[in-house]
Amino acid sequence: MTHLPLVIEPEQLAAHLGDPNLLVIDLSSAESYAAGHIPGAINVNSQRLLRGEAPVPNKLPSVEQLSALFSEIGLKPEHQVVVYDDQKGPWAGRMIWTLAIAGHNQASFLNGQFAGWTAAGQPVETEANLPTPSSFSAEYDTNLVVDIPWILSHLDNGDLCVWDARGGDEYRGEKITNAQVGGHIPGARLLEWTDLLEAGPVPRLKDQDSLRQLLAEAGIDAGKTIITHCQTHRRSGLTWLVGRWLGLDDIRCYDGSWFEWGNTPDLPVER
Repeated sequence: MTHLPLVIEPEQLAAHLGDPNLLVIDLSSAESYAAGHIPGAINVNSQRLLRGEAPVPNKLPSVEQLSALFSEIGLKPEHQVVVYDDQKGPWAGRMIWTLAIAGHNQASFLNGQFAGWTAAGQPVETEANLPTPSSFSAEYDTNLVVDIPWILSHLDNGDLCVWDARGGDEYRGEKITNAQVGGHIPGARLLEWTDLLEAGPVPRLKDQDSLRQLLAEAGIDAGKTIITHCQTHRRSGLTWLVGRWLGLDDIRCYDGSWFEWGNTPDLPVER
């Protein structure tokens, strides 16, 4: 089938339903999936996108875990993947980031998520779809993820920009969740992930011109290496996705996010 763009509308997906090379991934809860989903979609537990190991369980899974996950869901190199969730898009963004790291770049984000699909009057089914397993061998593109040593070695580099996707109260250290300290990485720019979405019941992304203006106003320089994070790299899954959609040349994710930074002694913090 024809490769779909990174962000697609319900009508674009509907035109390809039933194509054997289309793989639709629903990252909603099992209850939401059972209540209704896009025809042909398979349900994947979003927790499979986390390593699940102490001390930072929200980190990217190992290459072995990724190979196992993508083999279980039947992923093949020829698949055009389309992803959506029931949380306004952050899990879908993280899945597309994970797929890219694993070496599969034919993946699209459904604009508006399942709410947008139903609002557009598209068909829904309740019967579960079970995947046919494949033998997927994941790669591990280290250019899309960074860790603490990498950040520290680049923090004073004028070519780095840190995009904090959390809320303002978290950024300022007024709200602390599962961390020893609050605040933000020195020099980080704040642009909350929900500011990227249109107001209303359907979580559609704002248009690209509006998004570029938001980034510019927040001081997020498209010409720099951009590192995005939140608390557990769920919300920043969406900010990474938007960065890619806007054509940012070099946007990476800090998967440890504030859960790791705020619990690691002696790291620099601003408030």
